[in-house]
Parts: sequence; C-alpha cells; structure tokens
Amino acid sequence: MSSAAEQEAVQEPVRPVRADDGPSGNTTRVPHSGAPARGPAGAVPPPVWPGAPMPLGARFRVGPDGVAGTNFALWAGGAEAVELCLFDEAGHETRCRLTELTHEIWHGFVPGVRPGQRYGYRVHGRWDPWTGARWNAAKLLLDPYARAVDGTFALPPEVYGHMRDWPQQHVADTVRDERDSAPFVPKGVVVHDDLPGGEDEWMDDRRPKTPWADSVIYELHVRGFTKLHPGIPPELRGTYAGLAHPAAIEHLKRLGVTAVELLPVHQFAHEDHLLRRGMHNYWGYNSIGYFAPHADYAASGTGGAQVGEFKRMVRALHDAGIEVILDVVYNHTAEAGELGPTLSMRGVDNRGYYRLQSDARRYADYTGCGNTLHVVQPHVLRLITDSLRYWVTEMGVDGFRFDLAAALARSMHDVDMLSPFLAVIAQDPVLRRVKLIAEPWDVGNGGYQVGAFPPLWTEWNDRYRDAVRDFWRGALPDVRDLGYRLSGSSDLYAWGGRRPYASVNFVTAHDGFTLRDLVSYHHKHNEANGEGNRDGTGDNRSWNCGAEGESDDPEINALRRRQLRNLLTTLLLSTGVPMLVAGDEMGRTQGGNNNAYCQDNEISWVDWSLLDDPGWRGLTELTARVLRLRQTHPVLRRRAFFSGRPQTADGLRDLAWFTRHGEEMTAQDWYAPAATLGLFLSGRDIPGRDARGEQIVDDSFLAILHAAERPAEFLLPGPPWADAYELVLDTSLEDQSRAPGTAHAGGTVLTVPGRSVLLLRVTA
Repeated sequence: MSSAAEQEAVQEPVRPVRADDGPSGNTTRVPHSGAPARGPAGAVPPPVWPGAPMPLGARFRVGPDGVAGTNFALWAGGAEAVELCLFDEAGHETRCRLTELTHEIWHGFVPGVRPGQRYGYRVHGRWDPWTGARWNAAKLLLDPYARAVDGTFALPPEVYGHMRDWPQQHVADTVRDERDSAPFVPKGVVVHDDLPGGEDEWMDDRRPKTPWADSVIYELHVRGFTKLHPGIPPELRGTYAGLAHPAAIEHLKRLGVTAVELLPVHQFAHEDHLLRRGMHNYWGYNSIGYFAPHADYAASGTGGAQVGEFKRMVRALHDAGIEVILDVVYNHTAEAGELGPTLSMRGVDNRGYYRLQSDARRYADYTGCGNTLHVVQPHVLRLITDSLRYWVTEMGVDGFRFDLAAALARSMHDVDMLSPFLAVIAQDPVLRRVKLIAEPWDVGNGGYQVGAFPPLWTEWNDRYRDAVRDFWRGALPDVRDLGYRLSGSSDLYAWGGRRPYASVNFVTAHDGFTLRDLVSYHHKHNEANGEGNRDGTGDNRSWNCGAEGESDDPEINALRRRQLRNLLTTLLLSTGVPMLVAGDEMGRTQGGNNNAYCQDNEISWVDWSLLDDPGWRGLTELTARVLRLRQTHPVLRRRAFFSGRPQTADGLRDLAWFTRHGEEMTAQDWYAPAATLGLFLSGRDIPGRDARGEQIVDDSFLAILHAAERPAEFLLPGPPWADAYELVLDTSLEDQSRAPGTAHAGGTVLTVPGRSVLLLRVTA
C-alpha cells in the first residue's frame, strides 16, 4: 500500500482545468495532485500515456513506436478524477492517474500492461446522496466494460459506499464509508483480442441461422444442466466446457431442439440476504458485468481463460446445428437500491447510470430489484448496445431474451414502443439480424405489454401458458382464448407485419413449477428458500391429480404422466415457437419449489438418472417424436397466420374447428365451456414458397384435445375435409409404438380416451 501522505493526496478531489487549456479543443488534461501512488516495494507506477477514448474498456494493443500495452477508457461523466488500479498476483495495488478527459471519457495507455492483468477503478467526486451523488474513492469499482472478472463478490460492510452500521439506520445511506473495499471485490481482467483471420474469428457461415418458424427453444442453466450428467467428466460438470461436451450436445440433438436459451451468463453477484443465509443466487438475474462470462461457470479458471472457453462452447453448439440465445438482464444491476453495495456503476456515476426519483436519494424501481438502469441516457444505451454487439460479433451468440424488457422500453416514465432503446435496436446493422425475445412486462405501472412489441421482436406469451394450463386442469370458462393460443395468437400479433412466430409459446419456464410439479402440486413448497414460504407466486394454475406431492399410488402416477404427455404434445403442435425447459422432457422435479432462484443444488439441477426409468425415458422419446413430426411437416410450423377462409372451390379452409359431434364450431360454441376440441390443419396451399420458389404443400392433420376424465365419442369430419385418416399420435398410451398406423374413415365415430391428445393424418 502507499504511504499515508500519498493516500491523502490520492483522495483529494482534482478538478479538470478548462477544455481550452488542453492540447486540443476536445481534450482536457487533468494535472496530478501530490506524489504518485507506489506499490508495496516503493516502485514508481508505470507511465500513463494519453491513449484514446475509444473503445471503452481495457484493450490490449500495440501502441506508438511498436510498444505493447493496454488502453483504458472509462466514461465517468460527473467525476472529478479517476485512478486506474493495477493488482499483482499477491493483491498489491498500484494506482495510476488517468489524466486525459475527452467527452466525459477518462483514458490512458499503459505500456507493458498485458492480458491477464487485474485492474479496477477509483473514481473521485462529491458525496451528496440527497442529490444522487455517491462518489467514494475508497471503493474499488469494476469496469462496466470488463470482459473477464477474477474473483467472487462477497458483501462485507467495506463494499458499501455508505455506513451500514450507522446507528441511525433511516439515514445510514447518507454517511460515507471510508474503508477500502479492494480486498473484498473481484477485479477486471485484461483480455487479448482475437486477431483478424484467427481461429476464433466468427464467420456468418458458421451460424445455424435457423428461421424463426423452424425454431424450438430449450431453456437451460449451464451449471444445472451439466452438474449431474454422468457422461461428462467430473471436472467439466457445471461449466461451459461441460455444455460443449458431446454427451450434453447429444441429448439436445436427440430431442431435436434448434436453440438453447441460457439463463444469465453475464457476470453476476449474490445478494446480501442470500449470503447471510449461506445461500447463493442460482439463476443469475443480478448482473454486474455485461461483457464478462460468469467466471464460476468456467473450468479453465478466472484469469481471462473463461472467454475462450465460452467461445468454444458456442462453436461446439453451432457445429451441432444449435443456436445460442442469452437471457440478458439490462434492466437493473446487482447494486440494488440506496442500501445496496457500491460495486461498479453507482461509484462511476450514480446519477448517470440509474433512474432516480424526484428525491434523488431514492431509486426508481420498475424491476422489483431496487434499481433500474437509465436507458434513455446515451452512455447507458451505448453500454447496452456495445455489450449486445460484443456477444454477437466476438462471442458468437445468435440472439437474446431480454428480462423485463418493458423496463428497457420506458422513455421517461411510461413504456414507449418508440423509445430510444427499441429505435436503436431496429436500426442497428448487427442487432436487427439476430433473434430478439422480449419478456414483455415489468413491475411498474403499465408494464404489462404482451403483444405490443414492434416487428423484429418475439415475445414470451404468458397468455398461452395460462390458457393451456387451465384447459388441461378443467378450469377454462370457455375455449375462445385457447383457440387463439393454439393457432398462433393472431389477436395479439397479427399487426405491423408480425408473424405467428412472434409468439414464444411455453407452459413452464425457469420460474414457477416444473412440468412434473405442475401435475403433482397444488400449492408451492418453497420452505427451503428460507423465507417462510412467502416467496414465489401463489397463482400456479396447477392440478395435483388427487394427491399433494410425490405419490406411490400407481393410478395417480399414471395420470400425471398422461397429463405431462398432453401438455408437451399441445405445446409442440401449437403454431408459434415452442420453448421447453431443461429436464421437463424427463420428469424433473423441484419438490414443489416454484421459486428455486437460490437453490444451487439437487433441487434445481437436472437429474439424469430419471432416464433409467422406462416411464420418464418414454416421455423423452415422445418429446423427440413430436418434434420430428413438427420438423417434417411445415403445416405445423406456419410462417403466416391462418385466414380461416375457404382456400379451394370445395370450401376447404386452412384452419377449421370442430365440436365432438363433427360439426364446425359456431360463435355459441366458442363462448361455452368445452372439454373436447378438434382443429383441422390443411396442408394445401400453405402461404409462402420454399427456397426454390415452389408452392409449399403438406399433409393435412386433425388434432383432438380431450381434457375430460371419461372417454368421448368424436365424429371424424368427412368430405371435403377427409375421406380417411391415420392415427399417428395418442397420448393415452405409455408405449407410443402402438399408436401409429391405425386407419379410420371420415364420417365415422372415434372413441377418444379420457384426458388425451390424438393426432390424425389425412390419407385420402
């Protein structure tokens, strides 16, 4: 550490001189104040050359005169001085003043600093929480543009900018804490840029580029999916390298999914209330580093090698024809509200990065997590878009799912579909070409925006989830909403050139019950979270099939498996983009926990031993079989909405709905409760053409959904719909090999087993 006199000099605020005193009209030079900070052995810090204000972050390069080093650039709009802090292997700190200020960006080139160097910043400025100013140079800050992070976040009192233990708790956040946080926080790591033409350069032809209409998304957690996989070497389980392993990829290929949607892999921190209970944030929705792969998921260590490991994972998935979509959290950060820690952006420029209330001491919270990033600010918008482009162009990912996307679409207060964020994405030549998925809500007023996002965007469709759950548990008051959901949700998305694939259909997601728990529990059981079972939603729309939790009753277990087959088959036959959750296809359970965000253990991890059970293995095989049907038949993955109008002279329509009496549904039928529903999908004259410009023609299908307990008689529609049918799928059967090939004549009665889905192909 430096001497007391030197520390005092470092803490003294330094104000920039006037811009016209600098060497150029756009650059301000900040003079040093006091003696330079010295390392533990008294060595003089390395020289800091002017460097460049762009790109932001730490970039290793060859500087003037062929000298290798790293350029550091940090936006800190209201800061009075910025120190770059370099750390050696022993954790000793050397501080270097950045004396160049260009357009609110502090920058400098440090010769000799190479990849692997750990670093952070100390930013000087006013401490006045009442006006939103929370600068505190005693706190070491993570570079918002750091591309690798070394270490993990603990949250002792030293990492808070304010005095947590101040006796007057109601004003504790207004008293500055002068203790040094450097020993307790992770550091950024300088990473080597890939050379143009090198082996890690991303070329477009390496990407699967799966069309939206053909996509099947598989939501998974890097750690949870691989942690217990017996085919992955133990040292790779729970890591990016584990997901890249052939054993993991083989399961994805065998299922037939086209994309993995990874729960957050940006560097994140654990919340204080979890650490105090000896727990961790498992899901990762608490980001602090938007350019850095989460270090704990790396088998190769945290000194920067995690970047290459992540890239190799993406490449392995691409080689298997599988796209990579990241679940990203740009709506808030791990710094929480005014009582949260000072880890990065709060200490760089609190007022510049976060939305504040009229009482600037407080944060506007549209996320339920304590703060909201101020996306209207140009530098915040630049941070987000720079991060997105980085993950596409340098890390190779194919798209993003935006957590609480409505918070990003807010202008000053209200959600605005012409907001700066959405406008920038729409015109960006890189980002407008990748898959963009919105979670179309936040927790603020007017935050529910399902169906409102503009073209280019798809959306998580929670109305699909609710309608399908309610139908199979017998709770729908009528079938109007179900009809829309099964056929692409045209009531929500048939505007502005949007297509059926604007709807990401799902029955379960990472938050909430697993599919097996959905048919095994009526109530949540979150006691393991340590919050008295108060956390998690009580609106589960579940049915436990007659017993709460696991049962040894063979009839209950058989019914539950049938319901799982019904839910999965309904999802995969619906028009839109289906999303599965890892493990649902093999009966994964969380024991009724519907909010397992803090369960980094067997509660959340995929239990691969389930595949040893013939019943659960059969569910996996059914999932793969229905996905093969979907991939084979374009009528099951339409690129345009159904018209419902006659397509041929004989009156055949592209979509028709039938009652169990073989009659087309009337308006009265739609407004009545119904346990049985038939939908006819015509393969004739499917809108659009194939790659050679030919008309797309496919088989026609009749799907029958029957949610009642008892069997029902269903009159199969005759001409012009069909003269004959072949049964290709029957979810009442445990053994699906017995279903295909059964022939049935049009106009005859078919007995539909209780609680089942039948799929029949028109043969004549």
